[in-house]
Amino acid sequence: MQSRVEPVLIVGGGPVGLALAGDLGWRGIPCMLIEQSDGSIYQPRMDLVGIRTMEFCRRWGLVPAVEGSPYPRDYAQDNIYLTSLTGYELGRERFPGIGQAPPPKESPQRRERCPQNLFDPILRAFAASQPSVTLRYRTRLVSFTQKTDLVTALVENTETGAGEEIIARYIVGCDGARSLVRETLGIRMSGNPVLTHTTNVIFRCPHLLSLHDKGKAYRHIFIGPEGTWATIVAINGRDEWRFSLIGGTEQREYTTEQIEAAIRRAVGCDFEFEILSVLPWVRRELVAERCRTGRGFIAGDAAHVMSPTGGFGMNTGIGDAVDLSWKLAATIAGWGGCDLLDSYSAERQPVGARNVAEASGNLRRMLAVGRHADLLDATPQGAATRATVGREFSETMRREWHTLGIHLGYRYEGSPICCPDGTAAPPDDPRTYLPTARPGHRAPHAVLADGRSTLDMFGPGFTLLCLRADAADAAPLLDAADAAPLLEAAKRRQVPMAFAAIAEPHIAALYQRKFVLVRPDGHVAWRDDRMPADALRLIDVVRGAVRAADIASGKPAVQAVDISSTL
Repeated sequence: MQSRVEPVLIVGGGPVGLALAGDLGWRGIPCMLIEQSDGSIYQPRMDLVGIRTMEFCRRWGLVPAVEGSPYPRDYAQDNIYLTSLTGYELGRERFPGIGQAPPPKESPQRRERCPQNLFDPILRAFAASQPSVTLRYRTRLVSFTQKTDLVTALVENTETGAGEEIIARYIVGCDGARSLVRETLGIRMSGNPVLTHTTNVIFRCPHLLSLHDKGKAYRHIFIGPEGTWATIVAINGRDEWRFSLIGGTEQREYTTEQIEAAIRRAVGCDFEFEILSVLPWVRRELVAERCRTGRGFIAGDAAHVMSPTGGFGMNTGIGDAVDLSWKLAATIAGWGGCDLLDSYSAERQPVGARNVAEASGNLRRMLAVGRHADLLDATPQGAATRATVGREFSETMRREWHTLGIHLGYRYEGSPICCPDGTAAPPDDPRTYLPTARPGHRAPHAVLADGRSTLDMFGPGFTLLCLRADAADAAPLLDAADAAPLLEAAKRRQVPMAFAAIAEPHIAALYQRKFVLVRPDGHVAWRDDRMPADALRLIDVVRGAVRAADIASGKPAVQAVDISSTL
């Protein structure tokens, strides 16, 4: 049995694990990812790359690859509510094709339609391109133990059965809802373990659009006399479709004949199609009580399991990966403080709980249609029922389709590594996003005079912005001198920090303070119109060496320990 040492061992090669590996590699941190399968996706579970995830793709240089996905960019993204494809249309929320919709003013990116079987290979290529990243497929985690200074994992080659011992500084479970890493760490989940038993069926039918008059749409929600019972989603915008038969809380198995009959009921006619795969699954509403135990962490579905209603799951997980990545990188490089890694759970666990709750709310709204025995009747009363159901359902579902606040409006309220400035938090509205540079929030997007986004200024380290509403020839030099205390403090603590002076009125008005310190993940750590009275103490807070709440108590800062030489 051979053994080797890795700074970070990532368990699970889905989009969250791949994003974590890629981001660590982008930061120059060695890591190994193990995945028990060969990485092939037979049932794409997600097809929406959210706007914040696309902003991360922007910094990774992956936007062209995602936009180049084979999904037709002119394919209408409408959501239709109907009795069947050949039956009554009850309502419709219209959206243009992905390529026809400009980014919202709050971001340089737009959401993208790139199913998991197309998105995972993009992330895999990104991770594999990093010299410090090792990807090991067909490698299964058997068990692991941890001590105060390392983790020892036993893994197994799923083809040969050969065992291997891997020693790592940290282990991260990106291994899904049934996470072995989470179970071994003793982290409990709370919530509802069964919302519905649902069966997904991928089927192929190149001529489906010719069978009905509803036109192109992304999602079709089918409502019968019993209520909402199924959906069909355009997986690739051409010939593959995902049919979801929504069950109840009791498990039920369907025969091939029953599945075929259900698909024909949804379409409304007899037609030929090919079933490619069938996947029964359980819709859950679960949140981990914490995201860390010792040197072990969990991310993605291992930390929060949610209904796909809203498309938050993978995007929340990639947010986990980016938050954890820079903190692991800082700790491994030696400038991260002793409390930095604890801030991962403090920041991401509440975001996971928030998004899980919103996803479950979306499910409840989708299933809220009551029984209407006359829904299909070709009578005036049937028409009146359809009009009422369509109107009420359309209004109810609108909340799921407009979720900019979920994707961009999450914030790290009460984070131990952010310094509050005394301003009130804006409403956390899932539908709308109010840009703000308040500490704990995503540093907002604005277009610079040279055409770049402010987001393009934020690299793998901290970024100190100096913002002024007026322009002067010597301004950059003067601003750098003004910022010297914080820049010098960062240098003393070996914290990587870039500096940028911006003299553009609209950006100064948006950020509201002269000095804004942006973290390596693009969130604001601190802002003020003056340099801090104790710049070194501020640096110690944002690097996790002392908590913001401890400043007033006079708790001494903890020096960073350089452990990089021991890796």
